[in-house]
Amino acid sequence: MKKLIFIFILLFSVNSFSQYAIVSAVDLKEGSESEYLKTEKFWGPLHKRAIEDGVQTQQAVWKVIQTNDERENPADYFIITSFSSKEQLENYSSADFGAYAQEVYRGKMSRRAITRMFENSPNSSNVRRNYHLEAVSRTILAGGGLVPGDRMSITSTIAKSDEFETWETEVIKPMVEKEILMGQHRYWGLAKIYERTENAYENATHFFFNIGIPGVQRTGWQKLGSTFKGLKLREGVQSASEHQNFVTLELVSIHNLSLIHI
Repeated sequence: MKKLIFIFILLFSVNSFSQYAIVSAVDLKEGSESEYLKTEKFWGPLHKRAIEDGVQTQQAVWKVIQTNDERENPADYFIITSFSSKEQLENYSSADFGAYAQEVYRGKMSRRAITRMFENSPNSSNVRRNYHLEAVSRTILAGGGLVPGDRMSITSTIAKSDEFETWETEVIKPMVEKEILMGQHRYWGLAKIYERTENAYENATHFFFNIGIPGVQRTGWQKLGSTFKGLKLREGVQSASEHQNFVTLELVSIHNLSLIHI
């Protein structure tokens, strides 16, 4: 009975997912991490107010704890800013965060101190590479909302076939959904990159997002085994894309209306 109730809740939970996001890969200057975290702590309440005003739906700061990225200036942190629509994303740059700061820090910080925080915000980072994403498909987020300390992986991928998104949504997603029902995984998402800054890496076309459960083994592919169907499915999925770089992240802070960013 408990299992049936759990499955019912899992299947019919209504999560307010964001459809668009800006992913910022932040490379910090040497020795500037403490300053950077102070800056993010200052900005957190401002994003909370922006969310309340409908400017965005989520702001999450993630620390890189593992990566296979050997390129110049690999990211130390990822900032994920989420939106309910492309229009909301495009209007984001016109938000008056100065006014939010005056409101949030009234009686707590002087105007001069607030101005100094805005001026010093970019000083701790060498490079920020921004990617604009549109969600392709995703599962629910199991296990409740995200909290600091949760871990997520991002895998950058090159689509090599027009059928790539179909393979992922019709083969991989249902398999992951079964893993979620069995308590082996929390979340899977696929998003395509439709715009990026000039300094951003150019090869990736999509990002995968995965949130696992520590110490729990996933069995989706194992259940297909070495059967003809399993081998053909694996062959089709692998031929449709080429995975690039992989990062494991740990959540530092989050402000949101939605349970997951994209």
